[in-house]
Amino acid sequence: MSSLIPRRDQATGIVIFSGGSAANSLVDVFGIVAENRNAPLTYVIPISDNGGSSSELIRVFGGPGIGRLVRLIPSSTPQKLALKNFFNHRLASSAGHARTEWLSIIEGTHSLWQSVPSEKKELIRAYLNLLNLEILKRARPSSVFNFQSASLGNLFLTGARLFSGSLESSLYALRSFCQIPEGVEVLPVINTGFTHHICAGLEDGSKIVGQNSISHPSLPTALPSLDSPSPPQVEGHDFDDADSIEDANLPGSLPTLRKAEIEFSKHAESDLPARIHRIWYINPYGQEIRPAANPKVLRSLHEAKAVVYSIGSLYTSIVPCLILKGIGSALRNSLIKYKILILNGSLDRETCSMKEQFSAVDFIAAIVTACQESRGSFEVPGKDEYRNYVTHLIHLEGRGCPRVDSQELAGLGINCLRIYGRRDDHGGARYDGAALAGAMDAVMGKGERARSMSMGD
Repeated sequence: MSSLIPRRDQATGIVIFSGGSAANSLVDVFGIVAENRNAPLTYVIPISDNGGSSSELIRVFGGPGIGRLVRLIPSSTPQKLALKNFFNHRLASSAGHARTEWLSIIEGTHSLWQSVPSEKKELIRAYLNLLNLEILKRARPSSVFNFQSASLGNLFLTGARLFSGSLESSLYALRSFCQIPEGVEVLPVINTGFTHHICAGLEDGSKIVGQNSISHPSLPTALPSLDSPSPPQVEGHDFDDADSIEDANLPGSLPTLRKAEIEFSKHAESDLPARIHRIWYINPYGQEIRPAANPKVLRSLHEAKAVVYSIGSLYTSIVPCLILKGIGSALRNSLIKYKILILNGSLDRETCSMKEQFSAVDFIAAIVTACQESRGSFEVPGKDEYRNYVTHLIHLEGRGCPRVDSQELAGLGINCLRIYGRRDDHGGARYDGAALAGAMDAVMGKGERARSMSMGD
């Protein structure tokens, strides 16, 4: 067994904690950084997404919510680009038009198929037709699948998972079809065939249930009291009505976790009444659970020389990965030399409440608190713990960006690198790929390939 696990002084891997659409633009940067070092690259993705088309798939089929992975699909040839466009495609925003479009896809007549190689087209269609059969089998007067804005990538992964019975196998099928490069792994943070939801506790004592409700405005989603002798009521919902719908949800599970969240806005967000204090996983009835991390994720961390907390939703993409059993201890290992936080270029609903806005130190504190909870400690961590989990901060500066106090961070033993970016359309800033790659090189060294190219020049 020891021969299968490299010595720690030989570890070269790079592990990226990422999720959501924000990190899409950085995939090429991470690929270049890893390639320059001949380093294996692992993306760790959360499985608690319950918004958009994922919510409808979860409602009808259950299973994990992993969002879209198409950002990892290469587009270096016309055929690869065709596959990327196919899996990245969303069906029409009208339910009726979406269903018609879906039929043209499974029949093989949609224009998206034109540049897809025939051998791959027919095999992909087989998975999608299997999914369509399962959709028809589950159709009931009270529950009909809604194809509105559905992601073809999500539909394919669900069909492959239903065929194989394995989330990891469905991810393998996607990477095989799309020729994701060797040395790049995509690992669900929990290897499961079941749905896992998260809950947020705010500092004012209120709770919000479900990833989408935490990130985006929604109806009230307070957890019912578990001590109540009568069926709990949640505003806007009735438990008896929810149980009359035939879908993949268990009888008596929280109605707020059963409804589809296909339509929501990522930018027209109302502020939270108080800042988020804690994130935890819940079962379908609202009770806290403490799942263990995917063993393959822990192995990747054991083989890692660098860990990157990428941009994205702090409390619904990054923290749900960190609170799992085993993650905190793996990250605390001092033999992981670089632990880099790439700070968001703007604040969002999760990091900007009615009362206060997050600074860079607040982002780091949330990461450290999550890692400590993973290790079973629920006390507020001392600031001497911060460097055990974050050694470097890369950030932008300007209007809309989180405040960074480099002197305070230096006092915590955390090195700061400020780089330039571009203004976005929502009052924040976006990273420039070349500048970010340069900053990561400054932190980690140029790498063997980059050094040999410089010597060749």
